[in-house]
Amino acid sequence: MLVVDVVLGVLGAGALWLATGVRIVQQFERGVVFRFGKVHSSIRGPGLTLLIPVADRLRKVNVQIITMPVPAQEGITRDNVTVRVDAVVYFRVHDPVLASVNVQNYTFAMSQVAQTSLRSIIGKSELDDLLTNREPLNQGLELMLESPSTGWGILIDRVEIKDVALPESMKRSMSRQAEAERERRARIITADGEFQASQKLSEAAMIMSETPAALQLRLLQTVVEVAAEKNSTLVLPFPVELLRFLDGATPERSKSPTSVPRRPMPEPVSLDEALAALPDIEPLPETGGLPGIGDAPGIGDAPGIGDAPGIGDVPGIDDVPRLRGIDGVGPDEEQGPEREQG
Repeated sequence: MLVVDVVLGVLGAGALWLATGVRIVQQFERGVVFRFGKVHSSIRGPGLTLLIPVADRLRKVNVQIITMPVPAQEGITRDNVTVRVDAVVYFRVHDPVLASVNVQNYTFAMSQVAQTSLRSIIGKSELDDLLTNREPLNQGLELMLESPSTGWGILIDRVEIKDVALPESMKRSMSRQAEAERERRARIITADGEFQASQKLSEAAMIMSETPAALQLRLLQTVVEVAAEKNSTLVLPFPVELLRFLDGATPERSKSPTSVPRRPMPEPVSLDEALAALPDIEPLPETGGLPGIGDAPGIGDAPGIGDAPGIGDVPGIDDVPRLRGIDGVGPDEEQGPEREQG
């Protein structure tokens, strides 16, 4: 019985030893074995793996593609514009031994390298390149990240610049620039259209000059187009060529103007005959000479203040003779009946 117990004990210890040395590696992982602190060259693949208890220690490394966003970095471009740029990096571990031995935390290390490389790209680039020509910038950023990551066993799969944040003043300036550019293009297109239309019009004018009836047909077509819009007013152009056409179609008899009797012109008269025909003018009566200075009354001859008539001597209103009518109307006696009737 003692021997059986010993055998069972040995088997139990062996089973326990095997249980402590068995590890399972997932499909998306790789195992790096450290034996007494020294890395083993062989990499354990996915599945069941066996380790030496106490001597071996297994470290699992994820080999999936890691998506790492790069925080927004603020910088000044080569044309002195302040921008904020963020990006995203896709990478994976292609050498688990180097990723486990050469770098302590490869994810954090890649994040720091990506931030510094992004700042460097911002300083070397112009604003137009960041907005419209990002592919070369992505490739340059990928090359800058591959330089240190190769020694870490990291493979850069892809690098993309996500967003470029601009100041509000720069956005307004760019919008004005874009509006001016669109207006310039619109003017060029309009001018080009007018140039082509003028060429076609000149060709049409040359064709119409050979056939004058074509101009009349074009006029009638224009009138029909205007009248089709139900307008209350119709403006009809009347070209000079139509007058010439109508003048040529008018018979010769209708062109002769009607005879209008004219008054005979008076015969010319000499100046002496004209003066003799004027009526005789009687001369003005002669007047006496103007009085001399000595004949003027002196100052003493002027009546005094006392000689002026008094207020009582002024005739009253009743003594003033009444006015006669105007334009041959008789005195007030003749208008009395009419006044009474009024």
